[in-house]
Amino acid sequence: MKNLARRIGSVAALLLCAAPAFADELNMPRGVTDISREIYDLHMLIFIICCVIGAVVFSVMFVSIIKHRRAAGHEPADFHENTQLEIIWTIVPIIILVAMAVPATQVLIAMYDTGGEDMTVEVRGYQWKWQYKYLDDDYNRTFSFFSNMSTTQDEINDKAEKGENYLLEVDNPLRIPANRKVRFLVTAEDVIHAWWIPDFGIKRDAVPGMLNELWTIVPEPGIYRGQCAELCGKDHGFMPVVVEVMEEDAFDAWYAEEVEREAIRVENLSKTFTGEELMAEGESVYNTFCASCHQANGRGVPPVFPSLVGTPVATGPRDEHIRMVLDGVPGTSMQAFGKQLDAAQVAAVVHYERHSWGNNAGDTTQPRDVIAIQDQAAGN
Repeated sequence: MKNLARRIGSVAALLLCAAPAFADELNMPRGVTDISREIYDLHMLIFIICCVIGAVVFSVMFVSIIKHRRAAGHEPADFHENTQLEIIWTIVPIIILVAMAVPATQVLIAMYDTGGEDMTVEVRGYQWKWQYKYLDDDYNRTFSFFSNMSTTQDEINDKAEKGENYLLEVDNPLRIPANRKVRFLVTAEDVIHAWWIPDFGIKRDAVPGMLNELWTIVPEPGIYRGQCAELCGKDHGFMPVVVEVMEEDAFDAWYAEEVEREAIRVENLSKTFTGEELMAEGESVYNTFCASCHQANGRGVPPVFPSLVGTPVATGPRDEHIRMVLDGVPGTSMQAFGKQLDAAQVAAVVHYERHSWGNNAGDTTQPRDVIAIQDQAAGN
């Protein structure tokens, strides 16, 4: 018996020590922003109220069941109404609901207070990536980029060891400054997505044709991760959100560099590239936007994702190839990339597909060729 008592005591001690860790895993995160902490405190307040109500109700129920059971000689009371009791069980729930509604309304109002922002970022969901566009008051300082999951296919297919941030790492994280109010305009291009960062305490649906607003002020620089929280298609699990919160001076320097890079990108739309330059840029664009479907070797997964090796798409008329990349193919899994890639990127990836894996179309695709097709489609 003594050994059994010791074992029970040891197990109980382990459970008590592990309780905080279990609570952290099972409970919602407290977060790093004021809003996330207010949400957490509200959650705990409601949780405690519910626990107290549950304890009182079940205590009364069990006491009644045990002490007033038929086996103990008790007979059921015979009454039709009790005005005093009815008043009590009407007033008490009203008081409880008001006590819950007041702090909940205060937090809700704060969550939707998007005014007074220091900067605005448009968040646009695509299948299955995010586009971030910085909206400066000066239009010439606006730029955007896509954020794609960078977890490798070898990790996903169990051919390589999974990294620490498996399925939660991207090539281009969203960058925002610490201690500044950032307003987000959330929308989607194709289907409904949801932009969610638990540590910020923010989540909003990204709905095509609608703009939903939310905001944050993050006091602590660091890397914060989230995911798309809406079932948006077969690669829903491969659509992470990564936000890098930077010191204000570092962010300002990075922002200035991106503005300069955007100016160079615009200049490239009128540039004539060599075949080597097109192949290098095209390979990068292909691996980012195309390889998940058509595979790195271009052979795809027929019939859903056709092969590009020696097929009419990659060896036929160049302009048709460009149109397919720009507009997609209705009724198939081939999506339109006209809004995701600029003319230089489209030219590079088309040239790469037409001169890789044994393909040799014998032509060159330049940004001006893509722009001409875009202008023709627009009726210009």
